[in-house]
Amino acid sequence: MNIAFVLLTHNPDEPAGIERSIASLATGLRELGHRALIIAAGPATPDDGEDLLRLDSLTLPRPALEENLTALLADPAAVEQEVRRLLAGSTVDLVCWVDAVWGLGYLSPAPAHMATALMVHVPRTDAPLYQSLGHRPGRVLTVSDFMIEELAREGVDTGEWAVVPNALMHIIKPPAPDERDVLRERGPVRIVARAEPHKGIAEMLKAYPAGLGRPLQIVLAEAGFEYWQGMQNEVVTECRALAAALPDVEILPALPWQQVPGFLAGAAATVISSTSPETFGNVAAEALSVGTPVVGYGLGHLPALTGPAGRLTALENGPEALWKALAALLGDPAAYHAASQHGPRQVAAHTPTAVAQAFLASTGMIR
Repeated sequence: MNIAFVLLTHNPDEPAGIERSIASLATGLRELGHRALIIAAGPATPDDGEDLLRLDSLTLPRPALEENLTALLADPAAVEQEVRRLLAGSTVDLVCWVDAVWGLGYLSPAPAHMATALMVHVPRTDAPLYQSLGHRPGRVLTVSDFMIEELAREGVDTGEWAVVPNALMHIIKPPAPDERDVLRERGPVRIVARAEPHKGIAEMLKAYPAGLGRPLQIVLAEAGFEYWQGMQNEVVTECRALAAALPDVEILPALPWQQVPGFLAGAAATVISSTSPETFGNVAAEALSVGTPVVGYGLGHLPALTGPAGRLTALENGPEALWKALAALLGDPAAYHAASQHGPRQVAAHTPTAVAQAFLASTGMIR
């Protein structure tokens, strides 16, 4: 089958969770013998593959704001026409709008009688979501039970929605137990996050404890979109200034997708300090896959994802509680190794092929 995903902000190695999840799902579909296309806005990049189709009718600034997109689509006719032409020309069997706005779900420009699906990755309950649902997509998909429950609490009818979790695109062998013990004793704490205020990195640095006794390495990546102009620059600038005043703390640039699991495998632990709920938790899943324990706030899908493979604290107790939970875990060899061993089990089912099969079953493309 030919399956297309519409995600205007998609770029190879884009440091953002939705983009990475779609790339992983597309990989799984190709492993099953299907063709997976991604339709995105321009501009093109040298790393674009043959299955990444760029729109000639829409070019986004980098970084883009949602208001930039809505302004560019004030008259959406040209974009709708081009999307329909690409879908028809590629003989697509199913088109999936990856988001209400950034995935064009609110326009739903599919040729007549083509199967459609809508993905809801973030808990938005605004007009674009209801416009997207009003187009009556064949299936609505989300990434976790948390999202089903959260949007139901907000009054959205999620009774027929299906959960298709994110997949791990790159799976590597976890460190051996003796290597893991060396990491527990003196390995670095490593964090991977997008440059967004709600990722809580600045708050973590402000609460940095004296005597951590090991390096803290933070990959802080700027994506192709932001919530207000200059947001990412503000976050990076603040975090770099805070890190410069702390011992053995580094702010590192973005990593290619395939390097993230190895980077996390070399950590004693990782911290997910997001102060708003993670709807899935890609970085946590990658850390768990290599046996690196996760410490974070018990929000969103993170408790179900992490299980016994880390330590979660209450948001109201602040970042100080995260640092204390991290120190306690690192200082308890038995608890640490138990958490490390649980990690790969927590995400063992999240292979690209397995997730692609779940996607196909949920959208009615296989029975």
